[in-house]
Amino acid sequence: MSNHKNKIPAPPFNQIVKDPAQFLGYGLGSGLITPAPGTWGTLAGLILFLPILLWSETAAWIVLLIGLFAGSWICQKSADAIGVHDHGGIVWDEFVGIWIVMVLLPEQSWLAWLAAFIAFRFFDIVKPWPIKWLDTHLEGGFGIMADDVIAAIFAAVSIWLVYALVW
Repeated sequence: MSNHKNKIPAPPFNQIVKDPAQFLGYGLGSGLITPAPGTWGTLAGLILFLPILLWSETAAWIVLLIGLFAGSWICQKSADAIGVHDHGGIVWDEFVGIWIVMVLLPEQSWLAWLAAFIAFRFFDIVKPWPIKWLDTHLEGGFGIMADDVIAAIFAAVSIWLVYALVW
């Protein structure tokens, strides 16, 4: 399997909709938007998760846990289909990452959601240690998911620190 994330183009939308794993893996199509598919995937994940979170925190946790545990399989199936480990268009890991940050926010507000989006994208893009190490050393669907889960935890902790000091 190739490790050239974006040298191979993402599959077309009409192909991913035929396979539920790929449809989820490419974030319901949001991962096909360029440039910056990870940012578009994060935004789509936030927008889709918000009504669930506002309706029921319990439902949000259930969706998050299902997404988290199914994520390795979804990402692996999507990567296998295109032959690229962690292709940039595979954004299920961004969906789950932003969901983690959202359920861990100190409050649910527009400002908190904006902070979640910015903080998660920052840590997912910059990849400070150990996020970068995980991104480069872990293979398969678990490897695709792991760095985003840790980026989400970094983002949530950062938001809580700012909240404790400023909010």
